[in-house]
Amino acid sequence: MKKLLTLVLLLTLVSQVGVFAQNSMPPHIKNNITYPLLDFTPWVGVMPIENPAMPYNPDIEYKIAIDIYGSVKDSTAIQSAFSEIARTYNLHIANGVPADKIQIAAVVHGGMTRATFTDEAYMEKYGIENPNTLAIEQLEKVGVKFYLCGQSMAFLNIAPEKITSEVKVAISAKTTFVALDQMGFTYMNVSEN
Repeated sequence: MKKLLTLVLLLTLVSQVGVFAQNSMPPHIKNNITYPLLDFTPWVGVMPIENPAMPYNPDIEYKIAIDIYGSVKDSTAIQSAFSEIARTYNLHIANGVPADKIQIAAVVHGGMTRATFTDEAYMEKYGIENPNTLAIEQLEKVGVKFYLCGQSMAFLNIAPEKITSEVKVAISAKTTFVALDQMGFTYMNVSEN
């Protein structure tokens, strides 16, 4: 039994070191990373690239449908999918794309529905205010549109008043992706699971 407890303690320690290492930024990144517009977490920045291939093309409307699904992994932190939306936006700005040529639609479904809770609903579920509110508000200010799967809400028994006002409820994620595809949006998956 003592060996088992020691093993469990050791595995817990090793997993925590991995989490710490993922959150720390190596000097070669920290000293070079830039934040063209959004900077609500360290990892939304962009590394400068000299003379990149595929530079900004003024003939293109940059329309992106971003798939946000999975579950709230750490209720105390901004979910990585929201950081990836910001990074996608920053990457386009860094590539010279004017803000008025970028259209991002974030489609949230599954367990990530809870990441769109109001602060009050999040407090009720997790005991803290919603850390994702900052990301959602800043992304909405630069023009990101958020669509929430109504089917996920219904299956998870989530009332509409629990969802932050920046997020609009659609009939489903599936119908939203089909409509966005027909409007010329490119599908991008940034979710981890």
